[in-house]
Amino acid sequence: MSDSGAGKGCVFCEIIKGDRAAHMVLDAADALAFLDTRPLFKGHTLLVPREHYETLTDLPEEALGSFFAHARRLAGAMESVLGAAGSFVAMNNRISQSVPHLHVHVVPRNPKDGLRGFFWPRHKYASDAEAAEYAERLRASL
Repeated sequence: MSDSGAGKGCVFCEIIKGDRAAHMVLDAADALAFLDTRPLFKGHTLLVPREHYETLTDLPEEALGSFFAHARRLAGAMESVLGAAGSFVAMNNRISQSVPHLHVHVVPRNPKDGLRGFFWPRHKYASDAEAAEYAERLRASL
């Protein structure tokens, strides 16, 4: 849920208000997208809702479709405009979220660009039964 005071001191809220400079990529009624100042690759873009929401679970359901439609358009632009072979679209919620304002990274990708999947170790399930139990727990909560 948005908190009117939550955006105080938020770098992304400052960009949205025009108090901090950014290289704008998309300016929509509900969202902005701008170049990341520390890009993985040139064209790395951050998509943010204009309203201050910290995480994806805070974003109202009625805003999801429009927000992710913007992400889809940006992913397409990585290929059509920048000539990338594809894109990496990612979001962190709290953990590894450098700015506590919901944002989606849309990054142009090419074969052999040096980015190697995720940057953390993978963990296997002990058994198919353990995997089924995790799936059931998650399914039951939805």
